Amino acid sequence: MLHPGRRTASTAAIMGAACATALACMPALAQQQPDRPVRFIVAFSAGGAADLLARTIGQKLAERGSQQVVVDNRSGAGGMIGMQIAAKAAADGNTLLMASSSTLAIGPALWANPGFDPITSYDAVTDVANVPIIMVVNPSVPATSIAELLQYAKARPRQLSYASSGAGATPHIAGELFRRSAGIDLVHVPYKGGGEAVSAVLGAHVQMSFGAISTAIPHIKAGKLRGLGVTSPKRLLSAPDVPAIAEAIPGFEVVQWFGVMVPAGTPKPVTARLNAEIRAIVALPDVKERYAAQGMEAQTRSPEAFAAYVRAEVLRWRKLLKEMDIRGEQVVR
Repeated sequence: MLHPGRRTASTAAIMGAACATALACMPALAQQQPDRPVRFIVAFSAGGAADLLARTIGQKLAERGSQQVVVDNRSGAGGMIGMQIAAKAAADGNTLLMASSSTLAIGPALWANPGFDPITSYDAVTDVANVPIIMVVNPSVPATSIAELLQYAKARPRQLSYASSGAGATPHIAGELFRRSAGIDLVHVPYKGGGEAVSAVLGAHVQMSFGAISTAIPHIKAGKLRGLGVTSPKRLLSAPDVPAIAEAIPGFEVVQWFGVMVPAGTPKPVTARLNAEIRAIVALPDVKERYAAQGMEAQTRSPEAFAAYVRAEVLRWRKLLKEMDIRGEQVVR
């Protein structure tokens, strides 16, 4: 039989070890390691919806924790480069990834070897927002409605070009679906992010673009761009004067979502803590206001529920793109 004093010492040792393990499993933001900032990977260039969301959430995470959060824009190949980098990162809670329907569901369905598996390469934390896609044109285009644009484009096959945040990204697929559904021939010009795509329309390097409404709204309000349609099934409260494309093309709908992932194998206590922190951040009044001003719709759920949603989206887009016979080598044309 153990001596009471020895039992106490043994218990203390066990509890101390357990506490050390728990601390090791806590997310980096809960640790005092100012020399090791948390890296928040965004697979697109600065200025787009993914970048805006990552910077909003990263700033709040830093304020609530003790570590700096650095947004790391790794654009290219329609977001596939950034996804590959995140998949290879250490699963220790110090790397976050702002993923999206573009990079987790559509991109991997387009390419035979994207360099990662959308289901097994990452662990889900939570989704953070749905961001409607809007079609905008440069004011030099003589069209104030979708009907007028279709008439103008049909008379000028392959003379109009549209920008997107990257080949295979959700805005590009929205443009491709629009082109096919409307029976017009447009030229796709991919950029490395939504910010660059909108800048191209502003500079009249291309005539139109499909992209996140959060990126386009300021320019629409300033009269520098004209919004012709949104890809949601109904009009948006943030842009009530812009019709849904479905009003002209019945059944047209493309949803763009964003969520936070971590490299596969990240300790579950880390994922759970990040989930709680990020869901609390999205619920903050000032974050809600920022979302609303940008036309974003807040959406969060548990890691398990978000993982299930991602799996369903991966399967859905694999099926849809196969039925439409859209492949990677086609979308970069």
